[in-house]
Parts: sequence; structure tokens; C-alpha cells
Amino acid sequence: MYAAATLAILVVILLPLVRALLGPTVYDRIAAMNMLGTKTILLIAVYAFLTDRHDLLDIALVYALINFIGVVAVLKLIEQGNFYTEGKTVVNNEQKMKEK
Repeated sequence: MYAAATLAILVVILLPLVRALLGPTVYDRIAAMNMLGTKTILLIAVYAFLTDRHDLLDIALVYALINFIGVVAVLKLIEQGNFYTEGKTVVNNEQKMKEK
């Protein structure tokens, strides 16, 4: 029974991976990578339950936080074109080169 659950989770992990590779837009790929991270957290939690190693749940929680921060950072990069901002305006590399 546990092996079947683990196998099902592994199959479900492959589906967002295919979507991330073949996604038509960058937003499809980001959503697929977010799903992949979520399924990986689920796999870690199930493994922690099956092996009775509750310390792995802390690792799953940290992985969830890293996954969330990574998605927010990538979306900010796509929206603004750069992580660096001066004041309220977005400054990207092309604007800096024009000013010089």
C-alpha cells in the first residue's frame, strides 16, 4: 500500500516536469515548477511518515519556504526585468546604458 502511494506521487511529479519542459509560456513553466516543488514536499512528508523520521518534516518545511521565495523572485524578475530598483521606478540595464 505504501509503495503504491509512493509510486503514485512519483508519477504525479513527472507530470509538472513535462509541463515545465513543454509549456508554451513562461507562466506555465513557473506554475509547473511550483507544482513540482509542492509534490516534492509531499514526497518528503510521505517518506518521513513511512520511515518514522519526523526530522524530515523540518526539511520539507524549509523546502516549502525556499520554493515560495523562489517563485516570487522569478515572477518579480519577469515583471520588472531586473531585481534592482531606485526609489519607486524600475531601473534596468538598458536605461542605465542610455543615461551614460
